[in-house]
Amino acid sequence: MASLRQALKSGSPATLFAAFLYFDFCFAIWVLNGAMGPFLTQSFHLTPAQTGFMVSIPTLAGALMRFPLGVLSQYIGRKNAAILEMSMIIVAMLYGWLLVDSYGGVMVVGILLGIAGASFGVALALAAGWFPPEHKGLAMGIAGAGNAGTVMALLVAPRVAEAYGWHVVYAGAAAVMLLPLAVMIFFAKEPPDAEHQSLGAHLACLLEADGWSFNLIYVITFGGFIGLSTFLPSFFYAEFGVTKVEAADLTMLAAIMGSAIRAVGGYAADRVGGVAALCVVLMAVIGTFLALTATPSLVITTVLFMVCFAALGAGNGALFQMVPLRWPANTAVASSMIGEIGALGGAILPNAMGLSKQYTGGFATGFLFYAAFSALVLAGLFAWQKKWTRTWVGPWGKAKLAQAEAVAA
Repeated sequence: MASLRQALKSGSPATLFAAFLYFDFCFAIWVLNGAMGPFLTQSFHLTPAQTGFMVSIPTLAGALMRFPLGVLSQYIGRKNAAILEMSMIIVAMLYGWLLVDSYGGVMVVGILLGIAGASFGVALALAAGWFPPEHKGLAMGIAGAGNAGTVMALLVAPRVAEAYGWHVVYAGAAAVMLLPLAVMIFFAKEPPDAEHQSLGAHLACLLEADGWSFNLIYVITFGGFIGLSTFLPSFFYAEFGVTKVEAADLTMLAAIMGSAIRAVGGYAADRVGGVAALCVVLMAVIGTFLALTATPSLVITTVLFMVCFAALGAGNGALFQMVPLRWPANTAVASSMIGEIGALGGAILPNAMGLSKQYTGGFATGFLFYAAFSALVLAGLFAWQKKWTRTWVGPWGKAKLAQAEAVAA
C-alpha cells in the first residue's frame, strides 16, 4: 500500500482524478444506445442485424474521432481539448433529447455519441503526463478505469428509459456531464511533458509496425470490451428472455469486472511486464470465448462473461503500460491512434454477433471468430516481443531503468 501511495505522489493526483472522471462520464455516454438497445429494438422493430449495426455506430464514430482529437490536443493542450469535447457532448445530448423521434434520428445520435468515445487518448495522456515511466502503467490504468462508465450507463439508462422513456436518458446525460466539465476546469493541470511536434511526426506512428502490433492487441482487449458492453444487453434479452432491465444488469456484472481490473492490469504490468501480462490475458480470452460457443446456461454464461471482461480490462491496462515507453514524445497521439483502431474492433463485434444470430440462428460463430483471432494475435505477440526487448523495452515488457533515469534527469 505504501508503494501505491508513493506512486500516486510521484505525479498529480488531482489531474489524475479529473482525467478519470472525464473518461468515466464520456464512456457512459458513449455506450448509452447499447444500454438502451432492447428499448430501441422494440420501439423501431429491428432485426438482430439492425440492432447490431445500431449499437455499433457510436463505437465506429468514436473510433474515427479519436485520432483527430489526439492530434488537436497537441496544439491546444490536453486539458483544453477535454473541455471542448465535453462542451460538444452536452450540445449533442440536448439534440437527442429534443429532436430525435425516428430510427434515422437514433443513428444520427449514435454518430454524435462518438464524440464522447474520442476522449480516450486525451484522458490517458493527460493523466500519464505527470508520472515517471515506472508508474505510467498505474496512472494510465486508473484513468482508463473510467470505462467503468459502462456500469453507470447500464445501471441508470435502462431504468430511466423504462420509467420515463428513452428520450429522457439523453437529457439526463447532458445534465450530468456538467460535473466532469467543472472538475476538469478547476482541478486539472496541463502536464509538463510537452509533446509539441510537427504533424508529420505525429502521423508517423501510423506507419510504424509496432503501432499496428499494438492495434491488433487492442482490437481484442478494448474492442472486445466495448463491443460486448454495447451488445450484451441485446444478447441477454434475445437469448435468455430476461427483461430489458435484467439484461442490462447482467451486462453490468460483467462490465464491473473489466472496469475494476483495468488499473490492476496496469499495475501488474509495471511489476511483471506488459508482455507477460498480455500473454495471460489473451489465453484467458481465448478460453472464455471458446466456452461461450457451447451456449451454456444463463448463470454459467454470466460467469464466463465476468471472467472474459476481467481479462479484457486487465489487457487494456497492460497494453497502455507500454505505450508511453514506446512513444514517450507523443503519447497522446499514439494512444489515440491505438484507441481508434481498437474501438473499430468494437464496432465489428456487435455486427458479427448480430449477423451470426440472424443467419445461423445462434451466436456461436461470432464467439468462435474472436477466439480464433485472439489465438493469432497471441502467436504474433510472442514473435513481436523478441524485437521489442532488444530495442525499446526490458524483458517481458518492463520499463528499462534508463527510461526512468532519463525522465528524472
